[in-house]
Amino acid sequence: MAEEVKVFRSWGSPFSYRVELALRLKGVAYEYIEEDLSNKSTLLLEYNPVHKKVPVLLHHGKPIAESLVILEYIEETWQENPILPKDPRERAVVRFWSRFLDDKCSLALWMSCWTEGETQQNFMEQAKECLHLLEEELKGKKFFGGDSIGMVDIAASFIAHWLGVLEEVAGISLLDEEKYPNLCKWTEEFLKSDAVMECLPKRANLLAFFQARKHAISATKASV
Repeated sequence: MAEEVKVFRSWGSPFSYRVELALRLKGVAYEYIEEDLSNKSTLLLEYNPVHKKVPVLLHHGKPIAESLVILEYIEETWQENPILPKDPRERAVVRFWSRFLDDKCSLALWMSCWTEGETQQNFMEQAKECLHLLEEELKGKKFFGGDSIGMVDIAASFIAHWLGVLEEVAGISLLDEEKYPNLCKWTEEFLKSDAVMECLPKRANLLAFFQARKHAISATKASV
């Protein structure tokens, strides 16, 4: 009997993408359930009553929420093609950088693209500091996980695909090849993977989505 594996997702969410990529790297078949985040389903609210957001992994009818938590659950449940190292200290290092990406890096990058003026400049400085730390961590490595894609690479997928779109929408530049050659090379290698590309949202669709969002925000400000 086939396992029941479902992913509640939103097509443009980098956090949903993390879960789908991990399952694909593991060779685990799954069904995805698309959520309209402006009109969340009763099932999503039931399965994630605390945060009320995607992604949610449903395995044998039991929900797991929060993308990094889900990634660890996937690793412990399906041990083929590991995304975490076996050594306890190395696993701790992976958890550190994954949390860093969520708690500091992604926020700084996101806010750099959605704020203006002095606030934007402050976030851009924070974002560049984060990118510098990631650049140093990648020295001498193909991926954050070494020779193959691991949990930190999955957590950093926002940088590989979403960041360039947001930079274009905001009219700014953060991931400069001259300043961050290791990160740019990592992005190229990451996007060469078939598993990475299989469920990656199309760049043109993301660009249209975020441009529409920016126009809506600008129109709202203009009417105030």
